[in-house]
Amino acid sequence: MSVQDTIREQVQGHPIVLYMKGSPQFPQCGFSATATQLLKMAGAEQVYTVDVLQNPDIRDGIKQFANWPTIPQLYVNGEFVGGCDIMKELYQSGELTKIVGQSKKTA
Repeated sequence: MSVQDTIREQVQGHPIVLYMKGSPQFPQCGFSATATQLLKMAGAEQVYTVDVLQNPDIRDGIKQFANWPTIPQLYVNGEFVGGCDIMKELYQSGELTKIVGQSKKTA
């Protein structure tokens, strides 16, 4: 299975997927820490996280998957949402809470 196939499987197999550095309990960068906090504040209950520091192939592959150069990356219902800055904007506008809420309906 290729790295892209693995990523596709992860993104399509879980309602909310966050590719990050570290884990929600021990984020390894400020952007990943912010992303997990935003999801928590938006009401996300079950977030499937992937620590890209544990797998260099995933770390490189995820950047190509969505054609997005930075990590963290958020996917909801199989769709790319964005990185930390976009998540902040969505949270401030109330959209992130709506997006997270939609994941529960399709789960």
